[in-house]
Order: sequence, then structure tokens, then C-alpha cells
Amino acid sequence: MKTYYIKTFGCQMNHSDSERIAGFLEENGLKKALIINQADLVIFNTCGVRQMAEDRVYGQIHNLKKSQPKIKIFLTGCLANRADVQKRLKDKVDLFFPINKIQEIKKLFTCHSEFISEFQNQKSILKQAENDKSYFKIKPNYSNKFTALVPIMTGCNNFCSYCVVPYARGREVSRPKEEILKEIKDLIKKGYQEIVLLGQNVNSYKDKSNNFSKILREIDDISGNFWINFMSNHPKDISDEFIETVTKLPKVCETIHLPIQSGSNQILKSMNRKYTTEDYLELVSKIKKAFAKNKPRALYSLTSDIIVGFPGETKKQFLQSAQIMRKVNYDLVYFGQFSPRPGTVAYTMKDNVSKAEKVKREEFLNEILKKTALENNKKYLNKKIEVLIEKEKTGFYFGRTRTGKNIKLKKDSSNLVGQIVLAKITQANIWNLEGEVI
Repeated sequence: MKTYYIKTFGCQMNHSDSERIAGFLEENGLKKALIINQADLVIFNTCGVRQMAEDRVYGQIHNLKKSQPKIKIFLTGCLANRADVQKRLKDKVDLFFPINKIQEIKKLFTCHSEFISEFQNQKSILKQAENDKSYFKIKPNYSNKFTALVPIMTGCNNFCSYCVVPYARGREVSRPKEEILKEIKDLIKKGYQEIVLLGQNVNSYKDKSNNFSKILREIDDISGNFWINFMSNHPKDISDEFIETVTKLPKVCETIHLPIQSGSNQILKSMNRKYTTEDYLELVSKIKKAFAKNKPRALYSLTSDIIVGFPGETKKQFLQSAQIMRKVNYDLVYFGQFSPRPGTVAYTMKDNVSKAEKVKREEFLNEILKKTALENNKKYLNKKIEVLIEKEKTGFYFGRTRTGKNIKLKKDSSNLVGQIVLAKITQANIWNLEGEVI
């Protein structure tokens, strides 16, 4: 029997795709190898959001092919459709394919295990299939026993000037509501504690007359004690209905990821983000008021993304991002130093902010984040809150709160990994909480 190994880079959507790839391969007779060097087939599920992630792919493929020259290497994800990547790796990668063409790999095997002879001596490229959502029907090989990643849509129509997603994944395609609900109901019956809904732009989900708010309400109606999380959102698609829904439903966790990317309206326009800072701050105000009205005793968190050093970003424009951070009081921000991505509009812009200056700007914003994160975390002191315990190590439990806070708990004699428990918070740090199970 042939063996496979999947190396995944990047976001949760990629990890979810890898679970479906694994499910498909095992359904067709392949077995997972324990380590990468023992596999007959290695699939690299790539991320091209930043140059650093891309360089890691090149290095690992080079080293693998050097040590195991007979190994078959397939490449999917963000980098699979880029002509420059295909040219660079043509002598090392045997197949480039977009994720929605995974089922065509079946043609490359015979008897569900042996590679077809014609394939042995050729290099292959499968092209992106627009509006093809059939791969969602593949039964995933879930890598986690209590948190399930459930994609509800894929692709993007926004074309932010710095982003490769529309080119890598194609236009937005939403998964049928019935298919999503069936997968989630099956997961809850198996005891899953958390459902994470995924999409490049989840709040633009649309299936017939169903939008994201409607499907959230139907998932919340499923019987059982479980959490609902989702990512990621685009501010331009945040509606009043969305805000009311996510701040009211009992199973939807009290955390909203709302990427701002920049505090400068001029930079936002260059990014093609389709909102202003005034629009964004109005959304934040509405969200905070809705939580206060619908869950007045609940703690909640707001997180974001900010790019530093976008082409043409002046010091004044950068400081406007700092100003936004101080106004919103984020719990967490994912910072990214601008990295030009081939094929995007921003790739043609002059990358005129030095690497050293990008590092300096990120560090400056991170100092602001440390203050707001600690200030927010102190609100949890002596509170009793729900925690999903994810692992046990060195006599402690580690997990997450409903608001996405990392937490460390004293371990007792029982085994609570994979369970939702009630915990009392005894210490608040910048990046995590500490407490004890009640």
C-alpha cells in the first residue's frame, strides 16, 4: 500500500483543506506515513500570503527531494497556480493542483494504490475550476477530536491590492446550507465541543435565500452543549443583522475578528478595502453596544489584522493605525509586515518602506497592544468562565476561553482534555490567563 504525508502551511482554511485531502487519499487506499521521509507521496498545502512562508516551502521541497529523490511531490494551496512557482519547482514537483481539483488525483492511481505508469515520467498541472465546490463533499479526516473546522465557503471577490486569495482560490463559492448542517450535526453526535466555521469571507456567505446570519441561527438551534466560532470577516460586509445575531446567540462565542489593515483612509483606498476608518469605528461602536444590550454580563473580545509598511505609507499614516488601536482597545492584533505578492496590484507598487522601518513600526504597535491586552485581561480576574481544555502538559491544563484567550489551569487528578469546564481566573497576564478548574 502506498503512503502519504501532508505538510500544511498557513491558515485554518488550509488545515481544513488538508483534512479533506487526507480523507480523500485514505478513501482511495493510501495510508498516512508517520514521518515525511517514509511517504511515497507528499502533498505540500502552501500559503503565499508572505514571502517567509513561501521561502519555507521552497526550502523544504528542495531538502526532501535531495534526501528522497524517488518521492512523489504534489503542491496545492496559494502557490499552486503561480507560473513563477511552477517554473521554479518544475524539476521537483510532480503535480500542481488547486484544492478544488483534489478528486482528479484519483486518475493518477490504479488499483487505489499504485501510480499510473504514464504519470511516472511527466509533470502535470491542473487548472483552477471556477465555482467548483464538489470537494466540500469529501469526508474529512479530522485531525482534532473536539474542535472541528467546517468550511462554509471559499474564494474571494474583494481583490484587496495586497492579497493573493482571489487568484489562488478563485471567486466566492458558498457551500449548500443542508450540507453544512448535516456535517455539523454528525460532529455534535460524535461529541465535538467546538465548531469553527471557515471561509475567506464568512459574512458574505450566501446560499439561495440564506445568508450568514440565518445559517448561524440554524446551527445555534442544534441541540447539544457546544461552541460556535467563525473566521474571517470583512468590515464591508458587516450588517446590523450580523451584529445583532452574533451578539445574541448563546452558542456563538463572544469574540469578533475585524481586520482594519490600516488606520489611514488613503492607505485603505490603495489597499482597495472599500471602507473608511470612520465606517470601521462606527461598526466597532455598534458591536460594543450590541454586546452590552444582548449579553450585558458577558466579557467579549475584538481582534484585528494590521499591515505595516504598505507601499507609500508615511509615518503620519502609520501613526493613524496606532490611533485606531488606542480607540478600539483590541484584545489581539495580528501584525504583518508588507510583503509584495506576485500577481497582485500592490506587487507593481514601489515597496519604499525599508525592512528595518517595518520592524520598528510593528514593535511600536505591539507595545500599544500589550497595554490594551493586559487591561482587557484584568477584567477576567476572579470571574468564573467557560474553558475548552485542549491539552495537558507538566501538571497543567492549557486551553481557550469563549473569547479566545489562552489559559493555563492547575491540573487535578481527572482527565479533562477535550471538555468544556468552568474555571476561576486567578491571574491576568499580557498574553494569557491563569486559573483553576471549579
